[in-house]
Formats: sequence, C-alpha cells, structure tokens
Amino acid sequence: MNRIQSTFERLKEQGRKALIPYITAGDPKPAVTPELMKTLRDAGADIIELGVPFSDPMADGPVIQLACERALEHNTSLKDVLAAVRAFREDDQQTPVVLMGYLNPMEAMGMQAFAERAVEVGVDGVLTVDLPPEEAEDVVPLYREHQLDSIFLIAPTTTEERIGAAAQYGSGYIYYVSLKGVTGAATLDVDDVQKHLAGIRNKTDMPLCVGFGIKDAGSAAAVSRIADGVIVGSALVQLVADHGGNNDQLHSSVHSFIKGIREAMDNA
Repeated sequence: MNRIQSTFERLKEQGRKALIPYITAGDPKPAVTPELMKTLRDAGADIIELGVPFSDPMADGPVIQLACERALEHNTSLKDVLAAVRAFREDDQQTPVVLMGYLNPMEAMGMQAFAERAVEVGVDGVLTVDLPPEEAEDVVPLYREHQLDSIFLIAPTTTEERIGAAAQYGSGYIYYVSLKGVTGAATLDVDDVQKHLAGIRNKTDMPLCVGFGIKDAGSAAAVSRIADGVIVGSALVQLVADHGGNNDQLHSSVHSFIKGIREAMDNA
C-alpha cells in the first residue's frame, strides 16, 4: 500500500477529509520549498501537491502563472523540484507528495528517467495537466511499474467517455475541477459540484478531491462535506507572493492559513 492510499484509508477511519495544498516549487526561491512543505505538513496538510514551474501553464490563472515566472527567474528546473522532494524526505517519510505540471519538462528529461528519479526521491503521484487519460496508455504502465499514481483531472464539461478513461487508467485520487476556466477563477457552486461528484462516483471508487475556487476556510469546509479531499492552490500561492520577501512572515502566514482551513474542515 502506497502513501496516498494509506493516507485516505487513515482519514476515512477517522471520519476526516484530506487537505491538499498546492505550492509552486521554486517560489519564492528554490531553497525555501522543502521548508515550506514542512510548514504545510505541520499546519495540517495530508498530501502536498508540488507544482513544476513551466513557461506556459495554460490551465492556471494569473496567480500561479506569476509563481511559475518567479520560480523560473531562479532557473528552477524539474531536477530542482525533485531535489526539493528529496530534501523534504530527509525529515518526512509519511506525507504523500504529488507533482503537478505539464508534459514538456518530463519528456525533456525522458519519461523513464523521470519515473525512476521521482520514485528515488520519494514522489508518490504525478498529475500532468496536458495529458488526458485516453492519451496516457504508454505513460500509465510506466508509472505503475514504478508504483507512481497517475492522477487525472475531471472538469464539469468532461465527457462520460473521458471520465471512464480516468477511472480506468487513474490511481490515487481524481482531481475534480470545480469551475470552468483557469485556477483562481469564478465562484464555487457547491451544489453543482455535489451533482457532478455523484455521477463520477458511479464510475469509480477512487477518492474524489476538489480544487479550483476554494479560497478560504468557509469554502473548504463546504467542499469537505461532499468530497474526499479539498485542494487549495491560488489562495495559498498568493500568500507566498505577498510574504515571500520575509521568511518568518511567510511561514507564519502559510501555517495560520492552512491551520484555519484544517480546523474548518474538521468541524464541518
């Protein structure tokens, strides 16, 4: 049993939902990323999504686009992201880490080499935004061979056929995109999310985690009542942007924000 599966099973036994924060690796500086991951864990994160900086993050809104730009100004590469995971694992062997990014950096490294290095440093799953499940027949077996979970996105507009493919090829959890548009956009409609999750549950028993549009403790608590996990991205990345110049303030603000969400979810 891998770390992602065991985490969801533990949370289910406890009657709790997974809190999954996202940060962009290398933002504000590459050296800060492992310590920021520890702060997220200490504040109550169950799984950490670590963004791989990319020059054309097409699914992301301006907040995460700017985070990628800041990281790339420091020349943060996929190798640096993997190094950050390795550094985090020196202190933490339990918290699952999922890399979230785009196909190009992985292909540039070589998919076989990437899978091997990812497992070596302690990555548990990979979410590749621009790799839909029906085009992942070659990648999924490679990941399975290396015991990496393949995590796919499902949106409100996703076809029944693609939902079925995500259920067939995916593992770990399903990332349900609650909104039409990019990260950080629009307003969350919990009733609409609940309706779509019910349909997805008919096709898979994988945990369903919801991201996009979760900006604060209230929206996180509302989603935690209907989903298996809550993913917080843009609001957290904005905190990094606001406080990245002051390390103590950065960690204090991030810890307080995530702890508040954790408490709201546990009390929902």
